[in-house]
Amino acid sequence: MNTKIQLLAGLIAASLTAAASAAVSADEAKALGATLTPVGAEKAGNKDGSIPAWTGGNTTAPTGFKPGDGIRPNPFAGDKPRLQIDAKNMAAHTGQLTEGTKALLQKYPSYRIDVYPTQRSVAFPKWVYENTARNALKAKTLNEGRSIEGAHAGFPFPIPKTGNEVMWNHLMRFNGQSYEAKYRNVAVDANGRATLATEGTSVQEYPYWDNSKPSSEVYWKIKITYSGPARRAGEALMIIDPLDIGTRDRRAWTYLPGQRRVKVAPDLAFDTPNPGTAGSTTFDDSFIFTGSMDRYDFKLVGKKEMFVPYNDYAAVYQAKQDDLVKPNHLNPDLVRWELHRVWVVEATLKEGKRHIYAKRTFYIDEDSWAALASDEYDARGQLYRTGFAYNAPSYDLPAPYTDMFGHYDLVSRQYSLTGLIAETGGVRHTKPLPEREWTADALAGSGVR
Repeated sequence: MNTKIQLLAGLIAASLTAAASAAVSADEAKALGATLTPVGAEKAGNKDGSIPAWTGGNTTAPTGFKPGDGIRPNPFAGDKPRLQIDAKNMAAHTGQLTEGTKALLQKYPSYRIDVYPTQRSVAFPKWVYENTARNALKAKTLNEGRSIEGAHAGFPFPIPKTGNEVMWNHLMRFNGQSYEAKYRNVAVDANGRATLATEGTSVQEYPYWDNSKPSSEVYWKIKITYSGPARRAGEALMIIDPLDIGTRDRRAWTYLPGQRRVKVAPDLAFDTPNPGTAGSTTFDDSFIFTGSMDRYDFKLVGKKEMFVPYNDYAAVYQAKQDDLVKPNHLNPDLVRWELHRVWVVEATLKEGKRHIYAKRTFYIDEDSWAALASDEYDARGQLYRTGFAYNAPSYDLPAPYTDMFGHYDLVSRQYSLTGLIAETGGVRHTKPLPEREWTADALAGSGVR
């Protein structure tokens, strides 16, 4: 091999090394289960006790829960707010409020947040903890953080070093292996009028979390069959995201009954307006963030104590739509907020890439690794939208559940809420569908009117 070829090979090897994020050392990993929880959160409480120590989470269903039921009673129904924050007193708490929360408090006099005692309720099955410990020593990101390898059925990066690693933990958050829900999405315009954006049945699966298999190339699947409004009845959608999404890309299909055929739909990603929210959010706003990370540089800012929606059983499982969805914002009486430590990740649009958001800030819960809030900025650097996910863990599995979420548009003064399930049967954790159900032909069959 001549000198030039050797030099070129060395440069290529160096660039590949720089593009990959290495696993933590064995000494660092010893903190899991000791000073850190088995998934990497700080086990201890904070200095003033307003955040308690994690003692295992809540794995006991309250009286009234029926095994296998989709509706989960509130285990903290007796709690009372310890603090109410509105525009008048928000200055005293500004360091613990997201920019979006502050903007809503300033914009709407009727908006407030009721802060309840912090309950560190998140828990996972034992095998999740065991696999997470192994992943800490093996998991790596590739392709500038956009792909992942070496992880199996556990959180890949319990001791994260980069923003991409934190976002991967969110993308691969544990909701069980699969679940089904009948749901509604509602859009509320600037005049306070609520309209049905979509309703249907959603099946979501996480093949990555199948502990009976040694590995999976796919981490997330979703299939939606629409039943309303009338103009969308019979439509269907399917998305499959691979672990190597940095090079293989998302696969997506739609079925339109008027055309009676399935179409490949590569545009169901990034900043394409999402018809599921009447176009008021982007596709990658779903679940606060979803999809490939190739359009942004993700910077890990650090960890902060923030007020975020948490243990929102009243909003997710008990509230009727008309009681929860009000003009300008959700009914503050039905939304529970708590003080939790969150990872803060800033996403800045890469040079040469396109997106309606020039910058985004994500707030990811340390206990569940689910994103609970976000701030989105436009090209002028002004706050454009803000999102929140409403955590209500499934204590019967156990697994966190944060798939009811909404976004406020601070410019148009409209907002949307995705995943209303209280009046449609809740969330049922199910067995995965046969592989034949995740084909284009099967999608056509499920979407026939």
